Amino acid sequence: MINPNPKQFRLLKATLFALALLPFIRLVVYAFIDQLGANPIEFITRSTGDWTLYFLCITLAVTPLRRFTGWNWLIKLRRMLGLFAFFYAASHFTTFLWFDHFFDITEMLKDVYKRPFITVGFIAFVLLIPLAVTSTNGMIKRLGGKRWQWLHRTVYGIVMLGMLHFWWMRAGKHNFEKPIIFGTIVAILLLLRVYWYLKQKRETGIRQSAVVQKRQPT
Repeated sequence: MINPNPKQFRLLKATLFALALLPFIRLVVYAFIDQLGANPIEFITRSTGDWTLYFLCITLAVTPLRRFTGWNWLIKLRRMLGLFAFFYAASHFTTFLWFDHFFDITEMLKDVYKRPFITVGFIAFVLLIPLAVTSTNGMIKRLGGKRWQWLHRTVYGIVMLGMLHFWWMRAGKHNFEKPIIFGTIVAILLLLRVYWYLKQKRETGIRQSAVVQKRQPT
């Protein structure tokens, strides 16, 4: 499907939406049939946290995949994927607030302050909120394209905070396999952007130099 027609794209988007909901549906089904294991809270927390990182990585992968394949229509899926990252992050936070602290905000904030890995995760979640709120076409018009782009570039910092949160959490159990995998993927996705940015800057500089040289009298 190099360039799907509108009907194919709608079908593709609906399929992707359904697939993105499957991890959450799985948790709900497991809860009803009592299959969340010996520690249900840990199971839900781990699952929603992992899927937050999965969707952040998938969202970041859209631009490189579009550039490598030329499938420009992939950009139209990025917003939905980003919102699913927020959905699972919100589920992850709700699990922490509900099951760990029973909606006691004061106790929750004390826990955030005391434990650095929770502090970092909390900051990442708070920073995701403006991105989710401004994900509509109306907000893009209100903010203006440039300001909206600058705001949404904070996702790079959010991903790194999410990785740090995940690393610190796994460090307590001396289990670094998944953090290393996630970290490698995130590093590649971010380094590609740095490379393209520097390349574009260099090409712009060359073009500007050429224009200046042409304007100079011979």
